Amino acid sequence: MEITSGLLIYISAFVAIWLGAGLIIRSVDKISHRLRVSSFAIAFFVLGLLTSIPETAVSINAVVDRTPEIFVGTLLGGTAVIFLLIIPLLAIFGNGVKLNHDLSRNNLIGLLAVISAPGLVIIDHKVTNFEGLMLIIAYLIIFFLIQKKHGFINKSELEEFTKKAFSFTDLVVVGLGIGIVLVSSQFIVNQTIAYGDMLKVSPFFISLIVLSFGTNLPELSLALRAVISGKKTIAFGDYLGSAAANTLLFGIFTLVNDGEVFTFNSFFVTFLFIVTGLVMFYYFSQSKKDISAKEGAIMLTVYFAFLIFELSKGFFG
Repeated sequence: MEITSGLLIYISAFVAIWLGAGLIIRSVDKISHRLRVSSFAIAFFVLGLLTSIPETAVSINAVVDRTPEIFVGTLLGGTAVIFLLIIPLLAIFGNGVKLNHDLSRNNLIGLLAVISAPGLVIIDHKVTNFEGLMLIIAYLIIFFLIQKKHGFINKSELEEFTKKAFSFTDLVVVGLGIGIVLVSSQFIVNQTIAYGDMLKVSPFFISLIVLSFGTNLPELSLALRAVISGKKTIAFGDYLGSAAANTLLFGIFTLVNDGEVFTFNSFFVTFLFIVTGLVMFYYFSQSKKDISAKEGAIMLTVYFAFLIFELSKGFFG
């Protein structure tokens, strides 16, 4: 009975994160529109960062609890969830989706390289402070390149910052959402450690599989809303921005944690799964500029293979 109630509360905490992140996103999205920020900029720079708030909260609590493997697994698994689960589900249930990411070929290659960087630096089982700093710099460079092309805010509209672009209610809602996410994430981190001990598996593997899915519920909710509304053209700025933000968070929390040495094995195969998702996304975006339902099913199959491999490694490896 105690295990069942604990599991129910665990699931409830993920639902709370979803709701809390939704409050933050809606309020800040309204503020961003009042500031007259371009639509792609809102999706990539604003929503991409905001939908990463659950990952940020989990990472903060993981560092405080001295369990950095939790934030590592959550952030790395998040990339697989976005490119091998969320986007394919959009393609399958939306009868195909157009890749409206609005990026040049060079910028897209650079962005995908930045997204894959965290997996690359832990292949040797060790992340140093220098590597954490390089990840932050890599994110800032791609941020600058994309901002240079799309213009986060037009110069002629800078006076909008001098106007009141938000209400007291907006700030209260944002604060409430942040509070819900932080409290829920603290419980999730504690329960993840407990379940890891109970199942005799590393918290890293639970984070890679379970937390990475739970903390990407905001992105998944946006995907579901897009399918329900019947929109054929999906703005991928949020998903690309969220995946890139994971690299920034990985670098920041590596520095905060003062580096980390990992003892798990066979991460190279996990890295190959992540790179496969990114390569497939790039190939589809450069060929027909869309992902068909069939192609989405292929990508989803890769995600299931990823799950099977990680579960077998976590429980039997």
